[in-house]
Amino acid sequence: MARPLVLSAALDPGEFDIGFACDSRCKWLLRDFPGRYFPLSSMGSDHFLDALARGRPLYDEATLKRYVRDDLELLDEFRPKVVIGDFRLSLSISARLRSIPYLGISNCYWSPYWRPRRYVVPNIRRLTGILPLPFADALFRLARPIAFALHCRPLNRVRRSHGLPSLGNDLRCVYTDADHVLYADIAELFPGADLPANHHFIGPLAWSPPVPSPDWWDKVPIERPIVYLTLGSSGQAELLPEILSSLATLDVTVIAATAGGNLPDATPPNAYVAQYLPGAEAARLARLVICNGGSPTSYQALAAGVPVIGIASNLDQFLNMGTLVRAGAGEIMRADRFNGPALAALVKKMVEGTEHAAAAGKIAARITGYDSGSRFAALVRSVLKT
Repeated sequence: MARPLVLSAALDPGEFDIGFACDSRCKWLLRDFPGRYFPLSSMGSDHFLDALARGRPLYDEATLKRYVRDDLELLDEFRPKVVIGDFRLSLSISARLRSIPYLGISNCYWSPYWRPRRYVVPNIRRLTGILPLPFADALFRLARPIAFALHCRPLNRVRRSHGLPSLGNDLRCVYTDADHVLYADIAELFPGADLPANHHFIGPLAWSPPVPSPDWWDKVPIERPIVYLTLGSSGQAELLPEILSSLATLDVTVIAATAGGNLPDATPPNAYVAQYLPGAEAARLARLVICNGGSPTSYQALAAGVPVIGIASNLDQFLNMGTLVRAGAGEIMRADRFNGPALAALVKKMVEGTEHAAAAGKIAARITGYDSGSRFAALVRSVLKT
């Protein structure tokens, strides 16, 4: 939802007729959207997270067939000249079947034109849940090409059923199959990426939910360093009470968001918790951001020159945090090996130190050179002229 919404705001409604399609459960996030809304079903987050935890393909063949059918009905109704999607893998098929240019939003750590130094085993219950971490990591590195191929199989089968060629066995090619790929990143974090002409760095896409600030927002004491904590919609929500308890031992103030989840039964004296917070403002107040390691919150922190601790679970989060660790602006912890005292020690080190903040400040200076909205609007106009 978030990144397409940011991009839609960059298009002049006087120049473009903008439609936005999403599941009805997310419609409330479109409060200020000026265009047309189209209901489009998608799987719930519980199913998605369970597939990640089990190491299974995120979308089975039946789901993708249903997605393609729903996509085609929507495209035939709205008849767009350009389609923009964010991890709606079925658009790799449906947009091509209607000969509509497809712009896909992704991150460069999923690009086949950039290679991470190594793949770290994510939280997979049948691996990291039963094996010592070094063994699980070694096994994952050996099995990763096979696992990527298995994850590609459902989409490739649906593509072939519609007369489209297979995308092969590299999951990165499946995740970035579009006429134009828009990386919501800055190129400086991906040295050595050799992108083709239809792959574009457009910069971070900062977004906050349209919700009022909590009653305590203007009462947060600023005498002590502020730590902004959010595990996001795909984070390990059950860790929130333990994290708050760990941070209660430090001389910091914690502002935390549950991303729509229930508030904890008990809150330490140094913590302020709400379901949602204005993320960009919270990051600007903070000395440190703790999140699930995902790209959106990480970039909110970096845009404010604030370093990040990522408590990561899935491969996307590990890949994203890998770029931050290499840049010196972040540190990573495993959600499946979470240790409260270790987190407290790391927070203390990063709040009191200057190295991580200095690296984050350098990245913030780079981010200011990216006008994501202008880059996107110019690309849309270019595509419409061809």
